[in-house]
Amino acid sequence: MASKIKKREARKGLLISSTYLIYAAIFWGYPFVWLLILAFSRWRYVGSPRFAGLRNFIRVLYDPIFWKSFFNVLNFLMYYIPIVLVFSMLFALALSKLKYGRTFVALSFLVANVSSGVAYSIMFSKLFAENGPLNQMIYKYFHTTIPWFTNPQLAMFSISIIVVWKFIGYYGLILYAGIISIPKSIYEAAELDGANKLVKFFKITLPLLNPSIIMVLVFAISLSFGIFTEPYMITGGGPMRSTLMPMMVMYTSAFQKLDPTYAATMSIFTAILSFSIIWITRRLFEREVSIV
Repeated sequence: MASKIKKREARKGLLISSTYLIYAAIFWGYPFVWLLILAFSRWRYVGSPRFAGLRNFIRVLYDPIFWKSFFNVLNFLMYYIPIVLVFSMLFALALSKLKYGRTFVALSFLVANVSSGVAYSIMFSKLFAENGPLNQMIYKYFHTTIPWFTNPQLAMFSISIIVVWKFIGYYGLILYAGIISIPKSIYEAAELDGANKLVKFFKITLPLLNPSIIMVLVFAISLSFGIFTEPYMITGGGPMRSTLMPMMVMYTSAFQKLDPTYAATMSIFTAILSFSIIWITRRLFEREVSIV
């Protein structure tokens, strides 16, 4: 009798999960298999793929443009990670102190996250333009202008600011969820010991927010390897390929040079590099947190 009940429950479980399994097989399994086929083939959208062995992988290893785009990602992370962490933390702390209108403020910041990438890229390209309102204001007070998109380093810095604007609300809510999960009794005990606000922040809030901060870092690193719209719309990868990102190189190979097999191979390298940096980051900064 018990075995029949277990079998019946197993069939129910399989039936319930079958929808997701079918979805995963179609939208994850099939594309992954096709990606591997392309990576080991030569194909230009016409005819059948022909086996090419490791030819595409060797091409990526010796492709200076691909590795330039990878180092551009590291350059982007150098600007993006500190700025987005600081401003997301400030947003989360401010949100935790609000007594009224908290939902409205949170949703207002999330509007940027769901905005069209093309729309806000055009908006910021006009704002940061040579004769745009920002440079006009700077010239009015300091009698100089800033080459936001024509200087290689400033171009990447400008794009990082634009992406920070988009994700402050999203990352801030992740940190806010971590902040409100910290028991108030810990802060009360610290106050009894004479701890001021800075001590409470650096000795209690930051250590206990480690899981949330690591989550933000993982999301930020994954985003950096997949960024496309902002540099493509604003700088086109320039100046001097300083904002050329891996997704742009893959797009060019697949749809302009009509070489999807090479683009597929680059995507595998990009995924491995992204996973490696995430793994290193977690090994270096992730800590086990337990609230007793």
